[in-house]
Amino acid sequence: MSSIIKYPSPNFNERPKNAQISLIILHYTEMAPVQGAIDRLCDPEAKVSAHYLIEQNGQIYQLIEDKHRAWHAGISSWQGCEDVNNISIGIELDHPGHISSAPYPKILMASLLKLIKFLCVKHKINKKQIWGHSDIAPDRKIDPGEFFDWQFLAQHGFGMWFEEQDVNDLIMDKQQAIVWLQQIGYEVDESQSLENVIKAFQRHFYQENITGALDLKTYCRLGLLIQQNFR
Repeated sequence: MSSIIKYPSPNFNERPKNAQISLIILHYTEMAPVQGAIDRLCDPEAKVSAHYLIEQNGQIYQLIEDKHRAWHAGISSWQGCEDVNNISIGIELDHPGHISSAPYPKILMASLLKLIKFLCVKHKINKKQIWGHSDIAPDRKIDPGEFFDWQFLAQHGFGMWFEEQDVNDLIMDKQQAIVWLQQIGYEVDESQSLENVIKAFQRHFYQENITGALDLKTYCRLGLLIQQNFR
């Protein structure tokens, strides 16, 4: 893939033997200017990194080779995997985070889409397995935040989304909601707050209502997501 600037970071180790790259995890830098984020991701004392960083102007930097294990996910879990760093590629997006309600620039999103397409082909990653840091670590993280346009990715065939439909006579069932969340990949057990898991789901799929409450519309969207993506 062309137009990627190599900016090697020392913050990596080897993936476990036979670990299969199967997820792409998105983050925001929550720093400005971008050089500060790059410096931190390359600082041995910080002990954090990501495979790629995309600047607001669309420029892509590669900090860690795909074959190596970057340190971007931290304490995390997804679909039964308790160490998401082992099986994922981490992409940092140049955005100030929750101190700003600014949308992600279109040129950044275009570069992200281009990179995701490339990585999914290269590593045979399921196109639906594009998630945020908040999805895999709902008790700790909120990035890439409710201003990230997940629907844009879905419109181009990446990540999960749903087609809104009217659902009549729907009766909420908390246990069914938990089963659905687990089916998507969220870890819901005694080690993780259900409220925070629901917030993570809402941050991704119901961005105008991040309450952590299992209301009717959250339940409907959860059911539609399962119906349209898992059957």
